[in-house]
Amino acid sequence: MLSHAAASQGAAAFHGQRHMNQAAALAALNRRILLTYSARTSRALAHAMPLRIAIPHIEAVLMFNVGKEIEKDALVIREAAMLVGTPAGGHGEVLKRLLRATRDIDNNFLGRVGRLPVGIVIPYEQIEPVRQRRIERLYAGVQRVLSSWSDGRGVRGALQAAYTRIELERLLFEWLRLYALETQVLSRSVRLPALLVPVRERIAEGLFRIMQDTGARLAHAAAATVYRK
Repeated sequence: MLSHAAASQGAAAFHGQRHMNQAAALAALNRRILLTYSARTSRALAHAMPLRIAIPHIEAVLMFNVGKEIEKDALVIREAAMLVGTPAGGHGEVLKRLLRATRDIDNNFLGRVGRLPVGIVIPYEQIEPVRQRRIERLYAGVQRVLSSWSDGRGVRGALQAAYTRIELERLLFEWLRLYALETQVLSRSVRLPALLVPVRERIAEGLFRIMQDTGARLAHAAAATVYRK
């Protein structure tokens, strides 16, 4: 017969593995949403006349950003899952470590994507405050969903248990808005041809407006899908 300690360890291992499986499902959903967001943004850019001349440069930023955000978010989701139910006091250091880890993800991803059609310089002093807020919101959201995720529920059921439809839409919109803010900062740091340098700020502002509008519509559609009967 198992001792009480052994039984407790076994139960903890079971719940830990369950949370990891649930985290994998959330990471897969995250990937689908971000790829959809990036694709819809690209389609919207194609119809934005003032930005069309800059599309090759903007799309390079979108390609870079979506890849690294998917990888970064997966890391945040895994870390959040491993600490579900632990005292909140220790989470601050984890969040700091996750922010530091994003620089490694940036560098590794740049090395894998090869030669981009534009030069991308990452202004960390501007980007990291945005990243920190986005990491904190994703981390807290994952912990809330996993804490509400009872046996037998799928992803939709877990999201419904954790959030009302309005809360979920607001969360998704804020999460995508912060993604758009980081992309806007990156777009300002891209090395542009001399012809486009004078309109750099107009390009960055136009990109943000398109991404914010696209994010609002995607957040609404995603929340509606979760609560569709």
